Amino acid sequence: MRPQVLIGSLIVALLCSSGTALAQKTGGVLRMFHRDNPPSASIHEESAVSTVVPFMPVFNNLVLFDQAKPQNSEHTIVPDLAESWSWNDDGTELTFKLRKGVRWHDGLPFTSSDVECTFGLLTGRNRDQLRRNPRAAWYRNINFVHSSGDHEVTIHLNRPQPSLLSLLASGLSPIYPCHVPAAQMRIKPIGTGPFRFDSFVQFDRVKLIRNPDYWKPDRPYLDGIEFTIISSSQTALLSFLAGRFDMTFPWEVTIPQLRESRRPSSRVVCETGSMNNSTNLLVNRNAAPFNNPDIRRALSLALDRKAFIAYVNGGEGEIGGTLQPQGDGLWGMPPEKLAAIESFGPDVAENRELARALMAKAGYDQNRRLQMKVTTRGIALYRNPSQILIDQLREIHIQATLDIVETSHWFTRLNRKDYSVAVETTGNGVDDPDQAFYENYSCRSERNYNGYCNPEIERLFDIQSSELDPEKRREMVWDIDARLLADGARPPIMWNRAATCWQPYVRGYVSHVNSMYNGFRLEDIWLDRP
Repeated sequence: MRPQVLIGSLIVALLCSSGTALAQKTGGVLRMFHRDNPPSASIHEESAVSTVVPFMPVFNNLVLFDQAKPQNSEHTIVPDLAESWSWNDDGTELTFKLRKGVRWHDGLPFTSSDVECTFGLLTGRNRDQLRRNPRAAWYRNINFVHSSGDHEVTIHLNRPQPSLLSLLASGLSPIYPCHVPAAQMRIKPIGTGPFRFDSFVQFDRVKLIRNPDYWKPDRPYLDGIEFTIISSSQTALLSFLAGRFDMTFPWEVTIPQLRESRRPSSRVVCETGSMNNSTNLLVNRNAAPFNNPDIRRALSLALDRKAFIAYVNGGEGEIGGTLQPQGDGLWGMPPEKLAAIESFGPDVAENRELARALMAKAGYDQNRRLQMKVTTRGIALYRNPSQILIDQLREIHIQATLDIVETSHWFTRLNRKDYSVAVETTGNGVDDPDQAFYENYSCRSERNYNGYCNPEIERLFDIQSSELDPEKRREMVWDIDARLLADGARPPIMWNRAATCWQPYVRGYVSHVNSMYNGFRLEDIWLDRP
């Protein structure tokens, strides 16, 4: 993990970093700005952190990554709606003992039927269907789910999959109520979590209120949470510094913004860290001109990754592969292995010379440039690297223009492959190879936006997923990562770093360093106002 970066005095930082030594206060409403409009309120139907951050507090999971531990791992998983769990001897059955006395926000009791219905949605076996199911690939190994009474349920697998418990601990894995239609969950979600849904005004705000009947009697501390949607990151940051908000949207303060906002009068606390996501390219491999493997290869060779990190992230960021680099991440490829892969070597000039030769082979040169658009989402995290990409592509005879898409339309555009090259960010749902491989690279996954499909590599996904020896699995994972990178499956540009800031009276928030989706239950946050 990276050290905490402080704005203001060291004394303020020591008082505000966790608040664990002080008595928690109840009451108050946490005010946070939101970077853009959530596509819907249904976590199971969305892929954006824009949905998870405001709506994760509404729900519970069977199990959860400890909200007070910065690095997610199998060792930080704690009970949530399940009081306990156990595997059978061959690792194909995972049984949960469920918590009694839990009620949905509308007063109906939570039972094992709700767990069965949730997995029926995720595996497409319910009569009620999700409009989108971006994480269906996570659960492709589930054979069936069976309950033994109201408070015990077993997930039966086709083969061993030790990562399953980690997948279930993600903020992307809430339990939904069996009695509420999926369509309602998009606009007025019902959960069992510490906060109840109050209102969602499109392009304006999301409001949550305290659940007085939460099964944890001393949580949450807050009376409510209000998210105000502000599309301009600079306007949002200035409003925060002026005291309008208690907290920024997570990782929304860029390194350049962080440096600009340092001033002696500021007392806010900021923590820099990995955003747990990579900026990468999506290439429409099925449409001209990128159905030509030489042009796809040239595109990867054109990238100067250090320049992206310098200009976009102020020098803060890491070069990595498919999986988050080691340190904050648990599974990333060692740097020496990564550097041996084409386009990751240090000689950018040599890489681009080869790229120009490949473009010439395809019929493009200084006088006949390839005309194309770079499609990206209308927020700074996407726009800024897109501009750098356009500049770098000029070096290999590509003339590109920018095509900006509003967030509510972004994933629709990707799903229908309405782009040639898109700049996307890929976040860690869970820092485990099963999440990254199956969700982003398996042939039938909804999140495989560029249609990459390699049956030989996909067969290796199942082999590593079943491996019970962690070190053997790690070697398999590095080999798969190298193959995906060499194949240009989803060329990574950089792993991002940014900051989250809060006012000095906000206590109890812990940033998670290897997932951008798992740390927003927000039941432990409290306000230490006089």
